[in-house]
Amino acid sequence: MFLAVPLLFAAMFKFIPMLEGIRMSLYKVQPFLGDEWVGLANYSTVLSDQRFLDALGHTVVLGVGQTVGALVVGFGLALLLEGQARSLWVLRTAVFLPVVTAIAVIGEVWRLLYFPTDTGFANEILGAVGLGPFGFLSDPDSALTSVMAVGIWTGAPYDMVIILAGLAGIDRTLYEAAAMDGVNRGQRLRHIVLPGLRPALTVVLTLAAIRGLRTFTEVYVLTGGGPAGSTEVWMTRVYSLGFERNDLGVASAASMLLLFVTVILTVAVRLITRSREAR
Repeated sequence: MFLAVPLLFAAMFKFIPMLEGIRMSLYKVQPFLGDEWVGLANYSTVLSDQRFLDALGHTVVLGVGQTVGALVVGFGLALLLEGQARSLWVLRTAVFLPVVTAIAVIGEVWRLLYFPTDTGFANEILGAVGLGPFGFLSDPDSALTSVMAVGIWTGAPYDMVIILAGLAGIDRTLYEAAAMDGVNRGQRLRHIVLPGLRPALTVVLTLAAIRGLRTFTEVYVLTGGGPAGSTEVWMTRVYSLGFERNDLGVASAASMLLLFVTVILTVAVRLITRSREAR
């Protein structure tokens, strides 16, 4: 009874639309003329479209960069903010704010920070140390890296919280025993902290990989896929086809391919984790 309402909402807004997306991916969608069955032709169009292939490359680069960068920064923040002091709780809350802030708002703020002139905030700071000015989002060579930096800044606090939970689960007696044996910080990190964080890191990597594949809002707000398509990712290409060109069949096929890749990636990570835990 308690689950009935959330299951109803999940069915209405998630599962039924998902099934409709699968159906639409097999048709040439014509709202006023009737849908025309095309089978797997939409999938063939996606896989042979050079812009989709370029967007896939950008998605992979952005996803890997954001995943690794957010993990490294989040791990460093977790080590710095581990503890029970009240001041640390205040700092954790401040650091976590990007996670609970709307991505569209974050994108708009960073777009202003990246303003590509001498008077832009980022360029003023870099100019103080003799660097710049840089084009950031307006330069095809740096636009994807600039978007990646925003993703790392947004994702690192989320990773930090999960890693902090993992650190709290490590037996403190191991630290005491290591101190008595004369273990230095590097050895403690390698032989105690990292093995103890394996479950947490698995969760972080899985969620980050899925998040990286589904990147859309920050790219759409910051660059819209430009300049010259240098930041176009899979989801922005799907959006442009579905809602700008009204090619809903091909857009649905691309979405189903993304769903398939996401499921495969998640299952693969879980299988790798289980095999390691069984050793």
